[in-house]
Amino acid sequence: MNVEQISYYVGAAAFGAVSVLWFIFAGIFLLRKKPETSPDKVHAPRSWAGFILQSAGFGLVSALRRAPFLSPLIDDLYVLNIVLQVLAVILAAGSVWLAMSAIRELGKQWSLQARLIEDHKLITGGVYQIVRHPIYTAMLGMLIATGIVVSHWIILLIAVAVFIIGTKIRTVSEEKLLREAFGGKFDDFAAKVPGLIPFLKI
Repeated sequence: MNVEQISYYVGAAAFGAVSVLWFIFAGIFLLRKKPETSPDKVHAPRSWAGFILQSAGFGLVSALRRAPFLSPLIDDLYVLNIVLQVLAVILAAGSVWLAMSAIRELGKQWSLQARLIEDHKLITGGVYQIVRHPIYTAMLGMLIATGIVVSHWIILLIAVAVFIIGTKIRTVSEEKLLREAFGGKFDDFAAKVPGLIPFLKI
């Protein structure tokens, strides 16, 4: 078996694994036990614009797939492709864990829209010690993993850029609410913990 064939089979396995992890990732949000809801104290409708851009990023990597199917992410770089496919599975698995942990930490405070509820608490423990927005980090991980297994590298770069712009819109809205609610406590948290990518102040 030559390196081209190995690249193909590793790519097929990675596609299958990432697909399964996508079902688990979606299930975390759709099938989770709904906690008792609390009324909104304040919300930020502008965050929906960010959500639309985040969704557009996923749409790009899902719709604009490379051809032929399971070919290398970058043409003819078979060894690199094998490494990237393995990394894609690890990244997707890590993203599932991150999202699951974050939603468990948030409990009834989790929402699709940026908002604060009555008696809102600033969550700084668990995975929130790694990044301030672990669910968005998990989404970015799933986006990159998906792009590696099915899309073209140029499309992946564009999709990541669109997603990050959308995420920035959402995080600015969310952090404005948190800063207004928690003041210096949130500023101290933001100064210590990266926003989206571990170890990087973004």
